[in-house]
Amino acid sequence: MTDALLPAVPQPLEKEGDGYFRKGCNPLAQTGRSKLQNQRAALNQQILKAVRMRTGAENLLKAATNSKVREQVRLELSFVNSDLQMLKEELEGLNISVGVYQSTEEAFTIPLIPLGLKETKDIDFSVVLKDFILEHYSEDSYLYEDEIADLMDLRQACRTPSRDEAGVELLMSYFIQLGFVESRFFPPTRQMGILFTWYDSLTGVPVSQQNLLLEKASILFNIGALYTQIGTRSNRQTQAGLESAVDAFQRAAGVLNYLKETFTHTPSYDMSPAMLTVLVKMMLAQAQESVFEKICLPGIRNEFFMLVKVAQEAAKVGEVYRQLHAAMSQAPVKENIPYSWASLACVKAHHYGALAHYFAATLLIDHQLSPGADEDHQEKCLSELYDHMPEGLTPLATLKNSHQRQQLGKSHLRRAVTQHEESVREASLCRKLRSIDVLQEVLSAAHQRARLKYAQHQEDDDLLNLVDAPDILSKTEQEVQIILPQFSKVAASDFFQKLGPLSVFSANKRWTPPRSIHFTAEKGDLGFTLRGNSPVQVHCLDPHCSAALAGAKEGDYIVSIHNVDCKWLTVSEVMKLLKNEDALEMKLVSLLDPASSMHNKSATYSVGMQKTYSMICLAIDDDDKTGKTKKISKKLSFLSWGTNKNRQKSASTLCLPSVGVARPQAKKKLPSPFSLLNSDSSLY
Repeated sequence: MTDALLPAVPQPLEKEGDGYFRKGCNPLAQTGRSKLQNQRAALNQQILKAVRMRTGAENLLKAATNSKVREQVRLELSFVNSDLQMLKEELEGLNISVGVYQSTEEAFTIPLIPLGLKETKDIDFSVVLKDFILEHYSEDSYLYEDEIADLMDLRQACRTPSRDEAGVELLMSYFIQLGFVESRFFPPTRQMGILFTWYDSLTGVPVSQQNLLLEKASILFNIGALYTQIGTRSNRQTQAGLESAVDAFQRAAGVLNYLKETFTHTPSYDMSPAMLTVLVKMMLAQAQESVFEKICLPGIRNEFFMLVKVAQEAAKVGEVYRQLHAAMSQAPVKENIPYSWASLACVKAHHYGALAHYFAATLLIDHQLSPGADEDHQEKCLSELYDHMPEGLTPLATLKNSHQRQQLGKSHLRRAVTQHEESVREASLCRKLRSIDVLQEVLSAAHQRARLKYAQHQEDDDLLNLVDAPDILSKTEQEVQIILPQFSKVAASDFFQKLGPLSVFSANKRWTPPRSIHFTAEKGDLGFTLRGNSPVQVHCLDPHCSAALAGAKEGDYIVSIHNVDCKWLTVSEVMKLLKNEDALEMKLVSLLDPASSMHNKSATYSVGMQKTYSMICLAIDDDDKTGKTKKISKKLSFLSWGTNKNRQKSASTLCLPSVGVARPQAKKKLPSPFSLLNSDSSLY
């Protein structure tokens, strides 16, 4: 990073998006990243089978009473656990395969760690949503086949997002759409019978729930993961690329932190509060590392004040990585964080700590205080470099005394060499890190540079005379911080807005079926007034008027007049349809009961996840035919998993319709789906 030695091996470029697909998605692009995701999906299936076998062996061990049978089961269980451990190590290898995620530019920089996307199974919304539209909204469900197809195609596109802002926008648009879908079709009083299955990105173990919040949380995780991949892909040889990396990692931290605070009881390890806390720290540490690289990019001048600044910046990076490694070493995260990630955090903590001491040594050894120098400024900078000076030394005396400067500088060099040796040793202990050539080259070059400088000034009596070098105080000119996701900047319209305004026509409220009334206006007097907008309500109804006698009631919503849909019309627009007509036909609906908006509680995260995972996996079938193993809900008989493939609207997910399909009254302002993310969502 501070020396240009050997270039990294360039990686193949990712193909550009094709207009044939939805913007932000290209499932046919065979990049290194997509191949890695395919390998991850295959490993997920193998891990699932191994977990099932282990669960069966555990159950048999509990049930068996014969000693020979129990001994045989224990032997089989040991083999299954061994295979499962090997599969998880292989998955860890994919997680640390950082090369395919890095920038394609030749660079002599330490690789950064990205997150892989969570995998999921196909879901068919059509039967359940059609049934709910007919039952709850009393509308012809076949009129909404296009909208259901759009929703399913959008979900399919989100499984292969492009690694850029368009891919992030695609995932965010689906997350927003899920807010609308939750309000429209998922009442708080019952399950809908749709089983959402997502694979843990770190362990490969599947988690299944009927709760839509699992889908929303997993999409949020993938948004954060995609930001990490954008950050690692940035060209770190340019200022713009490093600024992009800093921004991407801060946004990744913001999304993951938002996920942690909003969905507090997630059922998989990668989205547990403890794991998300560590991942947020990792993203901020990598953002701080990119800040340091941005400062060093123009070159580090061998000048006193510049070296003070760079030393403190390096100390800051070393400090955040020490904190990250400490967090990774705590239970329950320690058992599931990839060992190579924790090793790399430890390596970077020693490496950047060593760089801080090297730069401090350089400013002390190479810069003698001259008569024309700014003595006060140098004294202030040196005093701010440490928490406290070594015993017997003062900043001004050290600056003026050449021998003291040399001795203190050599102390820093000795400590730099020691920490560089520790970073090289830590990297050599991890098989995955040993295979990253550019990492080995950077560590070796930095170590060799510190050793050469120490050898130039080393004296025979240094072991007796050198004091212990004090710690460098960390300081940065750009303190990184999380950037919260900005969903409001993503344009996404409710696919099902034909059902009516979301504030009224939602799954939380129930109405009578639409009823038609025929009445006459006597001398232009309707016998009632109107109130509200979109939709309009009957108000101040005269009980003796023609409309009341025909069946109208106080507070009824007007949904159509002469077969003209009125759910999105204002009072003035409805009045235009009613005036100048003697014989009138209206369709009205009445609100039955104001349902509460409380969500159901769902499975919570538990430290004893091995048993939890086993129990979850028992409910999952490879072919998604859940009806054979578990009765999900009363609606299960209406589901046909994996069979309803031939849709009239969309025969293939490769030709995806546009998100912005024109809708009636599309310009109407819709309620935000994020009003639903209240404290009740934390029950997830």
